[in-house]
Amino acid sequence: MVNTSIKTTKSQEIFAAAQNLMPGGVSSPVRAFKSVGGQPIVFDRVKGAYIWDVDGNQYIDYVGTWGPAICGHAHPEVIGALHEALEKGTSFGAPSFLENVLAEMVIAAVPSIEMVRFVNSGTEACMAVLRLMRAFTNREKVIKFEGCYHGHADMFLVKAGSGVATLGLPDSPGVPKAATSSTLTAPYNDLEAVKALFAENRDQIAGVILEPIVGNAGFITPEAGFLEGLRELTHEHGALLVFDEVMTGFRIAYGGVQEKFGVTPDLTTLGKVIGGGLPVGAYGGRRDIMSMIAPAGPVYQAGTLSGNPLAMTAGIKTLELLQKPGTYDYLEQITKKLADGLLKVAHETGHAACGGNISAMFGLFFTSGPVHNYEDAKKCDTGKFGRFHRGMLERGVYLAPSQFEAGFTSLAHTDEDIDQTIAIAREVLSSL
Repeated sequence: MVNTSIKTTKSQEIFAAAQNLMPGGVSSPVRAFKSVGGQPIVFDRVKGAYIWDVDGNQYIDYVGTWGPAICGHAHPEVIGALHEALEKGTSFGAPSFLENVLAEMVIAAVPSIEMVRFVNSGTEACMAVLRLMRAFTNREKVIKFEGCYHGHADMFLVKAGSGVATLGLPDSPGVPKAATSSTLTAPYNDLEAVKALFAENRDQIAGVILEPIVGNAGFITPEAGFLEGLRELTHEHGALLVFDEVMTGFRIAYGGVQEKFGVTPDLTTLGKVIGGGLPVGAYGGRRDIMSMIAPAGPVYQAGTLSGNPLAMTAGIKTLELLQKPGTYDYLEQITKKLADGLLKVAHETGHAACGGNISAMFGLFFTSGPVHNYEDAKKCDTGKFGRFHRGMLERGVYLAPSQFEAGFTSLAHTDEDIDQTIAIAREVLSSL
């Protein structure tokens, strides 16, 4: 039922108290709703495709804890496996067989990965893979793309999109110039700009890292030939190609973007889905490169909670669920229905909009578009998005609180959820 008068008294009280306890009242910036206005709702519980806040309001969720909940929140089989694992302990700090099981599943699924190292976050995976790129090539410079986010490590906070874009920070204070002096940037989908950087920095570039489908500047897809062109360029110049599939891994396809588009990088970072909702990250790639990681090789990287048995358990069960026949067909079907429906009602109610989906990832930009890169994304009407977000929230639909974030669906979303979302969107857009 559409609800235009949600009560948020408890959320407001809790968030007001949180602002005296944590910077901005949150543990991660985008959660504070700075770019969409109003106060965030405080979650109480999640199940399937739905959220309930502390005031008892129910929402259809299209954030999915920022991607991991691809099977739906609190899936009974995942929860059951976690209950069993809890009885054995929450952390080992030592090898466990569960690591072998998940590693074998990841290696079997992702074309580029012959060996994998588990860590605790996408940021940690990207930090480690950058060190590895430099060590393997004995070069320092790396190329990233404007609007692509690879975590909050110093060397990546250059034109980083996502929360940085949401807060209007071009970079971050506290990052020394030396930390980013060897980070080169190019517009996403601009192969000529990458060629120019290689020409200007001959034999100095360790590699290229990118979100093969951008999710941190909104949902932006690669143009035909872009990923293939990067693969050729890196081969030609003796550099490594790294796909940051923290967001897209096991979501765009079981083997990620590299399976979907048939382009195999040298290294890949993963996270989100492979932990089934628990903190996790991973990086992997060719055996000769990964063999440089300690203790097999000289490149040091460690972590007390890496390979955590609970995260491994949730990841294993999630990947097992994703292997069931028809999984990705269903995800594509419902997500396309949602993305097409949102665009249709936006146009019918007189709003400039563009967007789309690939598998269980989607986006809607308030601009006539098309959006090929971060500069295009910045032309969006972010004020309108903020009003749209608030209207959807007040009627029971939870979207990412930023124009510069992709949306996510899950196996738990039904046709009825999609129909209701589109109907609510029509109501909201008609009032803007």
